[in-house]
Amino acid sequence: MGLANKPVALVTGAAAGIGRATALAYAKAGCHLAISDVQADKLSAVAQEIAALGVEVLSDVHDVADESAVRQFHQRVGDKWGRLDYACNNAGIEGKQAETHEMDMETYDRVMTINVRGLFVCMQEQIKLMLPHGQGAIVNLASIAGLVGFPSMAPYCASKGAVVQITRSVAVEYAERNIRVNAICPGVIKTDMVDRVTKQDPETEAAYAAFHPMNRMGTVAEVADTIVFMSLPQSGFITGQALAVDGGMVAR
Repeated sequence: MGLANKPVALVTGAAAGIGRATALAYAKAGCHLAISDVQADKLSAVAQEIAALGVEVLSDVHDVADESAVRQFHQRVGDKWGRLDYACNNAGIEGKQAETHEMDMETYDRVMTINVRGLFVCMQEQIKLMLPHGQGAIVNLASIAGLVGFPSMAPYCASKGAVVQITRSVAVEYAERNIRVNAICPGVIKTDMVDRVTKQDPETEAAYAAFHPMNRMGTVAEVADTIVFMSLPQSGFITGQALAVDGGMVAR
């Protein structure tokens, strides 16, 4: 397949963890990549890794909470390639943990702004790029925290529950126009975000692993491969789903 014929994929929060793994997985599947994150140095390193795989890459440093920057980034994608085939909205934050009666509203607002409003703006722009071509697939990063409750994490759980419901609504809205929208709900995945919570303490990590019937944390590669599968034509009859990638956790 020539460079001009390769599909285009977009990943937000691509500098590390699931986002980085997903961007590289798309590249290995033969996609050109548009990537964004707030971490400039790490994003630049990922862009170099992608380019080494023989595809084109466009990177942009911005916060998805910045509506203008998000819209300009997607405009650059349209200007460069004239299309968008796949998008993974991965950018998100966990916010600090606190009991609900002690949670500050600054944390609540920041979590909701990035995890929900930022994702919504991204989806608006992605759909605009997909509609003229009559096809596309969007995968949103939710969480098992959008399916079940966790103490001291009410804003995060609320934000991921919102992602699940946005996904379902938009999937139904655009189903006849051949734009599929699904959500991935990871369990505890070994990432920098999880390391911040566990502080890489072996006993704490073992406790987190034990949440899952498989008695381990997931890997970023396992989540990334699922995202790519949910994007490609092989999953063409799947839309509006919130798929738990969680080692059986919510099945208990």
